[in-house]
Amino acid sequence: MRAAAAGDAGDVARLLAILGYPCSDAEAAERIDVIARDPRQHLLLAECGAQVCGLIGLYTLYSLAHGAELARITALVVAPEHHGGGIGRLLLREVELLSRRQGVRRIEVTSNAQRSGAHAFYHRCGYADGSLRFIKMLGD
Repeated sequence: MRAAAAGDAGDVARLLAILGYPCSDAEAAERIDVIARDPRQHLLLAECGAQVCGLIGLYTLYSLAHGAELARITALVVAPEHHGGGIGRLLLREVELLSRRQGVRRIEVTSNAQRSGAHAFYHRCGYADGSLRFIKMLGD
């Protein structure tokens, strides 16, 4: 497990495309840079041998409603050929440990309503169903 660096842009772009959020290598490099410069964000990569096989993004913020810091998983993806190998669980454990070290007591993740396999995975990892989220795209 390690932090993403600029040279990982191709791997990050590949994994984000698997998750359903395609971007170019240049866009991935920009995202890595933004995260690296923000102390409240982390982008961690899992490696299987010499290949990047998974990633997890984490953002920590203060919650007015809870009166405390909380952590939000912004992305979690494991390459399909590595599903079932424990990589996703390792990525979750790493950000949970990181969050605890920062004094965070609550971690949350949003998952698309159609991703029933992901929902079952989160349940197996101890995550409970939470609030319903509403989204509105803000156009130009």
